[in-house]
This record gives sequence, structure tokens and C-alpha cells, in this order.
Amino acid sequence: MMLLEENQIAFQSDAGLTFDGVKDYSRQIAEMMGLGSDSEFLQAGVRTVLDIGCGFGSFGAHLVSIKLMALCIAGYEATGSQVQLALERGLPAMIGNFITRQLPYPSFSFDVVHCAQCGIPWDKKEGMLLIEVDRLLKPGGYFVLTSPKSKPHGSATGTKIRNMLTPLEQFPEKICWSLIAQQDETFIWQKTADAQCYSSRKQNDVPLCKGHDASYYQALSPCIIGPSSKRWIPIQNRSSSSELSSAELALHGKYCSNLFLSSCTCTFVFLLSCKCNPRRWLYLARVSPEDFFEDLQGWKLALKNYWSLLTPLIFSDHPKRPGAEDPLPPFNMVRNVMDMNAHYGGLNAAFLEEKKSVWVMNVVPVTSRNMLPLILDRGFPGVLHDWCEPFPTYPRTYDMLHANGLLSHLSSERCSLMDLFVEMDRILRPEGWVVLYDKLGAIELARAHATQIRWGARVIDLQNGSDQRLLICQKPFLTK
Repeated sequence: MMLLEENQIAFQSDAGLTFDGVKDYSRQIAEMMGLGSDSEFLQAGVRTVLDIGCGFGSFGAHLVSIKLMALCIAGYEATGSQVQLALERGLPAMIGNFITRQLPYPSFSFDVVHCAQCGIPWDKKEGMLLIEVDRLLKPGGYFVLTSPKSKPHGSATGTKIRNMLTPLEQFPEKICWSLIAQQDETFIWQKTADAQCYSSRKQNDVPLCKGHDASYYQALSPCIIGPSSKRWIPIQNRSSSSELSSAELALHGKYCSNLFLSSCTCTFVFLLSCKCNPRRWLYLARVSPEDFFEDLQGWKLALKNYWSLLTPLIFSDHPKRPGAEDPLPPFNMVRNVMDMNAHYGGLNAAFLEEKKSVWVMNVVPVTSRNMLPLILDRGFPGVLHDWCEPFPTYPRTYDMLHANGLLSHLSSERCSLMDLFVEMDRILRPEGWVVLYDKLGAIELARAHATQIRWGARVIDLQNGSDQRLLICQKPFLTK
């Protein structure tokens, strides 16, 4: 499954799947959905996939190759980690487990939730694990379940599989799912795109949720999100590109980051923000097509500036620099980036515009404007996170960390800036890069912390007449 080629590890495309191969498996899923081939996923509204228990990441790697966004999640593993392996292959992945809690994504986040031998006991907890899948799926989205290969009748494994599948034949109807296809060990359910289904259900079916949808590691919910949300739009009616239409942007006209809806005293900071009390924030983010376009243009310029600063440094002293006979440097030395304060996901969009082979994990701090629904609607990977806590990933898994305005934002939080830098050092690979853009005071303090943890650091004045500064850091490769 893994082949050593000189100083690199190569993966067979079929690794981790027990059937005829990942390409055949992907084509089979497409045909079960009524498509001609998996090349038609985008046309059918399938753009984002949550791959639970992704194994060696081969299915996700194939989906990425056909321009889909596949995010792998799996529980923490002391050895043989699926998430760590996927990240080393250059694929989006993070540690996540919703056996007891919801995943840190808002409702209607993914077009497909996929589980191939993922080990989740879907028949347990009175269906609440399937309810969580329903919360994550967009209307018209698909749940793809592939069970292990069938065992001889009467065997313990075969009995266990049958016991799991029996409630799956009954429960989906209670949450307005329909089984659209079954072939061999693969089952596909589709979430309804018809809002009338929820009003015509039986009295003993799963109730509809009341109130706000909180999505940061809340307890599993026994209710489902109905069609009352403005984001309840079938996947077939959504934009197939990261450039959202005016109507889709209007859905994000107002969005709340927390449950606290008490009276506010409003001040203008970056956009409109309302401070309710020292620990409770409500942010109203008005997103217009003009703001969206200007944001993208600004990030395209910023990315060019970043790359002009990093590229000479990366290839001047780097031990893997190309020889004099090489025409171009290997730009894929930065393969993944964590944007620690992603705003609209503009840095991610700029990377795509520049056609750089880099994927971005867009992190939205839980106390900032919650633009994660917009980021996910653009087809980008993203997650909510509290930067006073460790990020759910393994050590040394990102090549570059970026944050715009995060240091000033965290200055009033309960955690120290030094704790944040220690966590960043854990996440960053040796010889990885950190790019921070913030106010001068925050940048000077950050440079002091960077020096303490033995990073190389330099402050750059952008000569634009503002008090903003850029801090470029590199984590050294320590042999002792």
C-alpha cells in the first residue's frame, strides 16, 4: 500500500479500499446517484465531502483530483493515525469524533457525508449519530455508507452488520431521508430537498429543533434542523464555483457567532461588531458583492507580497533547494496553510486564483464574526475553533500559519499570547513559515515571543502609512 521511492513514500491509488479500486468505487457511487460518471459530481451539486474515518486517504485524494473538496475526519489514534497520514499526503484532515458531541461545523455544511468501514455505530444512541449527519448535510445531500464485506451467514461479524443495518432501514424515513440505491455493501440515502416533507411526517418522528443552531462542540441533539433556515437551499440550486451569487451572499447578511442575543452597544472595528459584555459577543457581518470582490482583490495582492518575501528565503538556504540546472523552484514545498483568522476565506480564494497547489484550512475563532457558513458555501475547508485551546491536529502537520488581526483580537481573551505561540510551534513543521499581520504593538510582542521559542523573525513595514506591520517567522530544523 505504501512504496518507498528514493526519499519519498508513494501511495497506491487503491490503498485502503477493499473493493476493485478507488476510481471504480467513485464511479459506482456516481452511478448509484443517477450520474454517468464521477466527473458529473459538480454538475449535480456535489462539491464538498466529509469523509469519516478516511483510512489512507485514497478516496479523498481521488475526489481532490476531480476538483471536489474532501475533508477527512477521524478520532485521535496513538499509532497509525488516519488524519496524520492524510495530512502528510497533502490532503485536508483534522481530528474529530461525534460519538458524544457535534462536530464544529454549522448546519448544512456538506453535500456528501461518506463512511467506508469507518467504525461508527450508526444503530446506537437512538439515532442521534444519524441526526448529526442530517444536521451537517445540505438539503438534497447524500449519506454514503459502505459496510465491511459480507461474512458467512451466522458468523458473529455478519450478525453484527445485520443488526446495524436493520435500524438504518427504518430510521431515515423519520428524518426525511430516502434510500435511493444499494449495491453490494454500499448504501446511499438522500436528504430531502422538499420542505413539505417535514410538515407531513408522523407524530412520533424525530422533532424539529427550536431556537438557534450552535455548532461548537455541543452535545448531540435529539432533534433535526428544519427548512426554516435561510440557508436551507438544495445543493442542486447552489453555485458550482467559489464565486457566490448576490442571492447567496445575501444569506450571510447577518450571522451570529454565539447564542447570546442580549442588547448590545455597537462599535465599528473591522466590520460592524456588537459587544454585549466582556465574555459574550454578537457580530453582525454585512456582506455585499462589492465587499466580497474587494476582499478577493486585496488578498490576491497580499498573497503576491507574501510569496515575494518567502520565495527567496525558502530557496536560498533550504537544504532541498534545486540545483543550478533546475529551471524553476518546487513551489509545492508549501503544500498546506492554516489561516487562523480566515474572515471570508479570501486567502484561500487567492491561492486558487494564482493556481498554487496549496490547500488552506480556514479557521474561524469562536469569538469572532462567524463567517464559516460562507466559507463552506464557497467550497473551502474550514472549522470553528477556540484559540485558547489546542487545535485538533497532530504535531508538525502544517507548512505555513497565517493570521490577519488575530493577535489584537485575542488580547482580551483568557489565554496568553505565549500559550498561542507554543501551540503554533506544535502545529508547524520544521522549517515552516508564520505570516502575521497586525497592529505594531501586537507585532512587537509577537516578535519577542517568536524569539523565545527560537524562531527566526523579522518585522516588515509595508510603507502604507498605517500602524499595521507584517511579521515573517520561520521555525528552525533542530537536530538536537
